[in-house]
Amino acid sequence: MSTSEGSSVGLRWGLLGAARIARALIPAIRAAGGEVVALGVRDAASERARAFSDEWGVPLVGGYQDVLDAELDAVYNPLPNDLHRPWSLAALRAGKHVLTEKPLVLNAAEARELADVAQATGRVLLEAFAYRFHPHIARLRELVQAGELGDLRAVRAAFGFTLENPDDFRWEADKGGGALFDVGTYPVNLIRLLLGEPTAAVARARWTPGGVDLGLSGVLEYPAALASVDCAFDWGDQPSQRLTLLGTRGTLDMNGVYNSNTQSPVSFTVTTAAGVREEEFPPFNAYAAMVDHFQRAALGEKAALYPPEDSVKHARVLDALFAAARTRERVEV
Repeated sequence: MSTSEGSSVGLRWGLLGAARIARALIPAIRAAGGEVVALGVRDAASERARAFSDEWGVPLVGGYQDVLDAELDAVYNPLPNDLHRPWSLAALRAGKHVLTEKPLVLNAAEARELADVAQATGRVLLEAFAYRFHPHIARLRELVQAGELGDLRAVRAAFGFTLENPDDFRWEADKGGGALFDVGTYPVNLIRLLLGEPTAAVARARWTPGGVDLGLSGVLEYPAALASVDCAFDWGDQPSQRLTLLGTRGTLDMNGVYNSNTQSPVSFTVTTAAGVREEEFPPFNAYAAMVDHFQRAALGEKAALYPPEDSVKHARVLDALFAAARTRERVEV
């Protein structure tokens, strides 16, 4: 692994599917010293699969099971959400380390199952929230923990964009579609990073005729704070990735907070009694940092920052938000 920390060995990776997000992960794997040695797709004879293989220089070995049967160390699973559980389970049982796109699975019971299998097989399982590895996230956590903003009383976190493709699986309920799974999961994840685990949730949603949450807004309850989550698939031309922290001694505001590969500097604004300042962070590829960390954990060089148990806790919060939106009642986490 050719990184600044000096690890000498990367992993051999296989890809399940030719998803668009894989275009970010293939360069990240290579930047972290790994090698992408196998691609498996639903239809190996398709022109799209062959074009993807040629474009990225990844051998097309056949279907998903052919990837699991190949000589490799790790699997990246960016399949539609309903296929995360079966193929991540199969990969773990085949002895592969697994990096699975968010959401890891569709509910907490499935997350518990995957976590148990990862423990039993001794394989690394990571939910691919790459944004967590960006330096501005570490700095946000540091500011909160140091108390510069005082005690947080409110967190407002939002992520939305316009999903225009009517054939996208994210419009299909039985495939795990919807705004909360796709973009709302990021605000929930960041709130948990900053405040820990909530005690309860309330929520409302706008549902499509097919039962998918087009937009969802919720509030997560904490002993001394409330955290709001807003997400949607119809927020117009300008995607929003906003975070506001309101504390007893100051505030913080940021847009672009969930970006994982920043091509230009990003910044947040802190306002306290001492004045207003901006903290800026240079361009950074958090996908490569995530893959680097994953590989080091798989090689036993460091402990995983976000073990599967974290994904179980995360899924419980998503479950509570969905239940609250459907029942219109307060749901304990």
